[in-house]
Amino acid sequence: MLVKWFIFKGDKLSLGKLVWVRRVCLVSDGLVLGVQGSDPDIIPECPNISEGERVDCFPDAGASQQKCLERACCWRPLNETNVPWCFFSKNHGYSMVSESKPDSTHIEAKLTRMDAPSLFGADIKELTFYAEMQTENRLRFKITDANQARFEVPHEHVQSLSDTPNGPLKYRLELIQKPFGLKVWRTTSPEKLLFDTTFGPLVFADQYLQLSAKLPSHNIYGLGEHVHQTFRHDTNWKTWPIFTRDAFPNGGTHNLYGHYPYFTCLEDTSGQSFGVFLMNSNAMEVTIQPAPAVTFRTIGGVLDFYILVGETPEAVVDEFTKLIGRPFIPPYWSLGFQLSRWDYGSLEEVKKVVERNRQADLPYDVQYTDIDYMENKKIFTYDMDKFAALPQFADYMHDKGQKYIVILDPAVSTGQRINGPYESLERGHAAKVWVTEPDGVTPLLGEVWPGETVFPDYTNQACIDWWVDEISRFHKEVKHDALWIDMNEVANFIKGGIKGCADNKLNYPPFTPCILDDLMYSKTLCMDAKHKWGDHYDVHSLYGYSMVLATDKASKAVFGTSRSMVFTRSSFPGVGKYSGHWLGDNGANWNDIKWAIPGMLEFNLFGIPYIGADICGFFDNSTEELCTRWMQVGAFYPFSRNHNAQGYADQDPAAYGIDSLVVTTSRHYLNIRYTLLPYLYTLFYKAHVNGETVVRPVMHEFYSDIETWAVHKQFMWGAHLLITPVLDPGVELVEAYIPDAIWYNFETGVKITDRKATINMHLPANKIGLHLRGGGILPVQRPNVTTTYSRLHPMGLIVALDDNKAASGELFWDDGDSRDTVSSGVYIHYQFSVANDVLSMQVAHNGYTDPNNLKFEKITVMGVNTAPALVLVSDGNTVITLNESQINHNSSTQVLHLENLELELGKDYTVNWESKISVNIDCYPEGDEDQAKCEARGCLWEPLSNPQCYYAENHGYITSNKVETASGITVEIDRNTEFPSQRSRSRDINKLQVDITYLSGRSLRWKIFDPNNARYEVPIHLDLPATPETDETKREYRVQINNQPFGIQVIRKESNEIIWDSAVPGFTFSDQLLQISTILPSDYVYGFGETEHPTYKHDLNYQKYGLFAKDQPPGYKLNSYGVHPFYMGLEKSKSAHGVLLLNSNAMDVTFQPTPALTYRTIGGILDFYMVMGPTPEEVVQQYTEMIGRPVLPAYWSLGFQLCRYGYANDTEIADLYRDMKAAQIPYDVQYADIDYMERQMDFTLDQVNFKELPALVDQMRAEGMRFIFILDPAIAGNETKGSYPAFDTGIEKDIFIKWPSEFSSDIVWGKVWPDYPNVTVNNSLDWDTQVELFRAFAAFPDFFKSSTAEWWGEQIKDFYNNIMKFDGLWIDMNEPASFVHGTVGENCLGNKDLENPPYMPPLESKLRGLKHKTLCMNSEQILASGTRVKHYDVHNLYGWSHTKPTYDALLSTTGKRGVVVSRSTYPSSGRWAGHWLGDNYSTWDQLLMSIIGMMEFSIFGIPYTGADICGFFNAAENEMCLRWMQLGAFYPFSRNHNTINMPRQDPVAWGPEFAAMSRDVLNIRYTLLPYLYTLMYEAHVHGNTVVRPLLHEFVTDEKTWDIDRQFLWGPALLITPALDPGVTVVRGYVPNVRWYDYHTGKAVGVQGQFLDMDTPLKKINLHVRAGHILPWQKPENNTHYSRLNPLGLIVALNDEGVAHGSLFWDDGEGIDTVQNGRYLLTTFSVFDRTLTSEVSVNGLAEANRLTLGVVRVWGVTEEFSQVTMKVAGKPDAILEHSYNPEIQELQFNATSQSHTIETSFTITWTKA
Repeated sequence: MLVKWFIFKGDKLSLGKLVWVRRVCLVSDGLVLGVQGSDPDIIPECPNISEGERVDCFPDAGASQQKCLERACCWRPLNETNVPWCFFSKNHGYSMVSESKPDSTHIEAKLTRMDAPSLFGADIKELTFYAEMQTENRLRFKITDANQARFEVPHEHVQSLSDTPNGPLKYRLELIQKPFGLKVWRTTSPEKLLFDTTFGPLVFADQYLQLSAKLPSHNIYGLGEHVHQTFRHDTNWKTWPIFTRDAFPNGGTHNLYGHYPYFTCLEDTSGQSFGVFLMNSNAMEVTIQPAPAVTFRTIGGVLDFYILVGETPEAVVDEFTKLIGRPFIPPYWSLGFQLSRWDYGSLEEVKKVVERNRQADLPYDVQYTDIDYMENKKIFTYDMDKFAALPQFADYMHDKGQKYIVILDPAVSTGQRINGPYESLERGHAAKVWVTEPDGVTPLLGEVWPGETVFPDYTNQACIDWWVDEISRFHKEVKHDALWIDMNEVANFIKGGIKGCADNKLNYPPFTPCILDDLMYSKTLCMDAKHKWGDHYDVHSLYGYSMVLATDKASKAVFGTSRSMVFTRSSFPGVGKYSGHWLGDNGANWNDIKWAIPGMLEFNLFGIPYIGADICGFFDNSTEELCTRWMQVGAFYPFSRNHNAQGYADQDPAAYGIDSLVVTTSRHYLNIRYTLLPYLYTLFYKAHVNGETVVRPVMHEFYSDIETWAVHKQFMWGAHLLITPVLDPGVELVEAYIPDAIWYNFETGVKITDRKATINMHLPANKIGLHLRGGGILPVQRPNVTTTYSRLHPMGLIVALDDNKAASGELFWDDGDSRDTVSSGVYIHYQFSVANDVLSMQVAHNGYTDPNNLKFEKITVMGVNTAPALVLVSDGNTVITLNESQINHNSSTQVLHLENLELELGKDYTVNWESKISVNIDCYPEGDEDQAKCEARGCLWEPLSNPQCYYAENHGYITSNKVETASGITVEIDRNTEFPSQRSRSRDINKLQVDITYLSGRSLRWKIFDPNNARYEVPIHLDLPATPETDETKREYRVQINNQPFGIQVIRKESNEIIWDSAVPGFTFSDQLLQISTILPSDYVYGFGETEHPTYKHDLNYQKYGLFAKDQPPGYKLNSYGVHPFYMGLEKSKSAHGVLLLNSNAMDVTFQPTPALTYRTIGGILDFYMVMGPTPEEVVQQYTEMIGRPVLPAYWSLGFQLCRYGYANDTEIADLYRDMKAAQIPYDVQYADIDYMERQMDFTLDQVNFKELPALVDQMRAEGMRFIFILDPAIAGNETKGSYPAFDTGIEKDIFIKWPSEFSSDIVWGKVWPDYPNVTVNNSLDWDTQVELFRAFAAFPDFFKSSTAEWWGEQIKDFYNNIMKFDGLWIDMNEPASFVHGTVGENCLGNKDLENPPYMPPLESKLRGLKHKTLCMNSEQILASGTRVKHYDVHNLYGWSHTKPTYDALLSTTGKRGVVVSRSTYPSSGRWAGHWLGDNYSTWDQLLMSIIGMMEFSIFGIPYTGADICGFFNAAENEMCLRWMQLGAFYPFSRNHNTINMPRQDPVAWGPEFAAMSRDVLNIRYTLLPYLYTLMYEAHVHGNTVVRPLLHEFVTDEKTWDIDRQFLWGPALLITPALDPGVTVVRGYVPNVRWYDYHTGKAVGVQGQFLDMDTPLKKINLHVRAGHILPWQKPENNTHYSRLNPLGLIVALNDEGVAHGSLFWDDGEGIDTVQNGRYLLTTFSVFDRTLTSEVSVNGLAEANRLTLGVVRVWGVTEEFSQVTMKVAGKPDAILEHSYNPEIQELQFNATSQSHTIETSFTITWTKA
């Protein structure tokens, strides 16, 4: 029911509002006469809420208890007047009566008003709600009258949008039925509520619309235009009116020039933010309250909201400007300094100002004239007396490279000109271009500067045409360069019009928002005036917007291809697409200099980055101090203009005197501005293209720091320049916040020590705070007095290094003046980056040639600690070394200047400054050093350094003779005998030979050895090129020799990076210690094994790892089973290389942060091999080409496998098999550990507990299963002769390791698992006692001998034929492991220095000697060549020597490929076997360790790798085991295995739910086995990795260099497991390509960033890379059956609709199928909506052929009517298909065609 208050106002009765003291807008001259009551039957239902959650039910004035209850609202008075006493009850609002979803991106609903009293009458009963999920980040919802059209903003840009979501929505919309409300949730996990309108009721009357929403935080920014004294809103009950108004920005809460119902909300320290935009141009107010919440109250139109979701505040600006239009790029000259004032008096006075500022040498580009240039302030005229020469003034300015801008107001005088008719007026009359009275005909008359005026209606096309024509005519008369439009709110000096305004609901609405003067038509037009767009009531706030659109058309007509510009006082969202803005008519006071900063920050949020305030103030006289400080900060306004008003003193800088502080400081900081203009111009380009802010709140860059949330007295240019001005009088110490980064003083280059701290910054009268953020590269140019001249000058770069000594930046460059250079491509775009002392200058786009032949002249690098030894500049073809005069390093400021460069604009360059690296190599690695010991070795002692004892600079060897040939270099070197011998027990070898061989264009070898005495060399054959590469042009490297100290440098030619540099002190070559160090090209080193470390990338902070094969469960830095002295290193250029030290002695490697690496090995020679990549994947390919390609495992071995040590009998295995089948868990392989043996002896069967095992194995194999048995190398030696053939025949063939003949002819006996015969083992005894009493003597086969290989094969074959069948072999304990140390009795014969060498690497139990848990080092082994070697030298090769005989025996015995899994490995072991990561523990950390281990063995050339799923030792825990099952499903070798006396941990042991989740994830594995098998083929043939680190695919993305919690299968499947307890979200990186969620097929929609991924307990995150095709099959219980199913394809289209993939297929188990061509290799590709297969190799037997089945194509954006299959020689077939628009998946099924894929085909999808 309508409630009316009648108030006398003067002599007029009008509809108004009663005074309420809380109300900001007061009508104090009224008297309440009466009230019409409401329905007394409605009793308000009052919510129990806090004061801060009250939604005001009496936004008008005059609330009382009675009147509140009449509105059925709640009355609770307080002693606080700013809190509503009258607030909404639950009775108000609407109910949702129906809801429909026409499609997945639209929701529609019908709403009906609930029965409640009306606030202001004319409530609309039925409403329509409409929601569009416009993009993944943008939601629109609109509420309007269901039955009658209402005014909606005719927005030029928004209407043209046709966006649809390209990925998963980042939000979820929830509708609440009664009272109707909506909730917008961010779809993180857990979800976050962003916008909740259930907070208050929806009110929708004809002239009163209200919506309230609760927000997640108090961090609210935006709404305008007002003066906000702080950037972050005060949420303590503030109401802000929005309605364009010509008013002074003097600090009140009143409405100003622009209309911005938009705000951003920063949610929390994650940076996640969202924006809220109400597309409504009617007068409104917004209340912000402590809940926190906002209430919009508008008096017309519709509620048309946009919710914009972003991961950061900047992302929200991006979304908003996508919606309303990206900002324009201003002409380059408009970024120069500008001068203006109202009322110069005459053109001569203007010229005086110009001349005095020119004489002051002030950078200065633009001069303005205000309305005083006009004849009696009439637009399109000029004063022919005082400004007679104005037509020539532009030329006067142009002669000095300057520009001229004129002002235009909209209002047109109705008077005549002095000398005749006012033709502009007459033409306007004729064209009927004016805003009219309500009759639509009569022009509305008002009064502005020229007196009585009419007002153009810029919504009228005739008016636009007239405006364009008038500006064109005026430009021909008075040349100018751009247009300044003012007074367009629209301003009128009288209320409404000369005739007054009618008493109606438009001029006097039932509710008036809290606008200035509380009168709708105050200082503007009557609200019932008519425009083409509608009533002025609706379009008032669009007046400036429409004028901008018209003026832009005029600008284009007048200036043609020249860009020019427009800037406006009144604005609306979208204006920034065409115009800039200034903050209006401020005052010359210290408040207004402060408040300009929040204003600029807000307009950057609003999409108008070309923004500034009138420098030194518009009104009042500016003091010299104020003007000095304002010129300092104004030099960093994007729009930098000094402007003041009529009647006040001149304030252009030169007016204060040529030597004044104003002039000197202005000149100084304007020169800095002009220096930085290329950076500022680039920021405008990024705003135009990406929607970034230019002037940026500190909070946008440092949102995780809550201290930045309220910073509003500092601001940034982009991401990298922090500006801290002085904003108070008499102040030299400014409280400033320094965010958490490295910062450099811009003017000195010195790094400041403060970070994440509030400081008192000293800024004397001539200084402003300017600081560069580390990590930025800013393009600069030598300044001049105008941009015309500065653009002729050389350019440069300022590099500010961050904590990682890295930086990045960009440059956009065009001619600075032409229109549409971005869309036409006529520009240059550079990407700059610095990493590891290399600056890369890459041209990303080159469509412009600057006519001035610009060059980069100077590069300044801040944060360079030491002077570079060398600076190299390369353009990709030639390399130039800078001379000393071009390099200037200041050691005190740590700034490097590279000068007199001539780097041509538009070309790529790299600039590499090699620092003078001083590397201190540890001279006492044994530890326990002191000064005396150190100096006794001739080394230097510095107790505070790390290391304390280090080698002198020249320690090492000296080159004595060097011979270079086309194929390499031979060098003789001599020990520098100035230094004493290091170790008396290890004889120095004084003369050495170095042979460097250029193996190929991408590989080389350097071998350092004793030329006079042969030493042990590793007896492993490497596949090296038959002839060296003698053509220098084909080699990707060059080699340099350093003479003293001797060292080798390997340099990559392309980048000039030194990737190996052993020219450092400390090189040692003695009998039992060989030491060599190298400087590394970067901190990124991967490899060296087998040791556990917590990250894939090595920690270079003085970490030392011992390498020596040992029966040692994985543990931090402990040497374990294998030895792999190979690493891959990354370089600054993002290239990769690999280095192998072919040495099998015990060794260690030490990293230090220089970065540097030191090898120490205790025997042999130094035999290095380097492969050059340059990609990580090519490194592995080249390495495996050298050491041998990985074996191709049998297909079944890719299935899931089960094992445990501790099966009590064969019944346990049978029961497990039965339960696994019943649970339908895919499962291919069952193992038996040593339990199956009689007394743990190889080649025997326990006839008591495992008697039925052979029959069980036969049964399982008949059902498609496979069986693998364990074999250890040690053979029991205490059996009765004749009872144990394995030992007896071994003795006969003399295959066991013995002592050297000079000491004994006996076997070197150890003890392992086999027990003595006829003993009962007492397990309660301690371990050592059990070994002594119960373990048999054991002999160790010497697998180097060919006779041993024959013997081993015979034993395996005899076991297979006579005892039990098997399909693969698992070899363990082959380090070799022994339970005694050295030998039984632990008395090792011979040289004690072999057991305890002079230098002992940091090995586990190193104090026990090398013999600990293995053989004596003096044991003798005999190579195949007959050469006798010590176990000391070949210990690390024992597992390697064991592997090939086992593989050969498996193949010859079974006649099939099978698989061998070995515990101990060495380079090239992968040719015959896979590897598991050993006896791990059931702890959460081991999940991550397994990923690191797999990735390392991938680069070691052993792709068939995995860890014991759920852990070997200790009891597993349910959640951990489940997460491990999920991870383990993506191990290439996928086996669940645990130890004796622990609970079972196989999938069926945990119950049905665990079994079901295990089944689900293993079904995914089995589905993808064709893809995995193809990857194994590519590893076998090409050396590719299977489990692949992300950096192998995305090496140019440095974020991937550290990632080890995710991995890839090949190039296309990204696995992101949960690795921690209790997590339901994992944070994973999504590299910068399109990805699809494997589980749903939907595109992720995120690229190149980290993403929170939902990970409920039943899920592992899997993503498929766009552009790839993955073959798949329907899973079955084992691979025998799954291989029979049709082949499916997953096609993941990239952005171009293209994808490719391949399939390798053979019989799955045949020997040498690849070598003999008995396989199928086919490639698949999609291009132009056609899937094509091409067969490369077709040697597949008919029995193994696959038929084509279901194809799923992801990323199909539209529906197709037909899918056609074509096969040569067959009629075309129409395939059954379906399309899912929600996930954009096209699916079709070719099963009906029975097409076998060895025949090529095409499948095309088309529209009818």
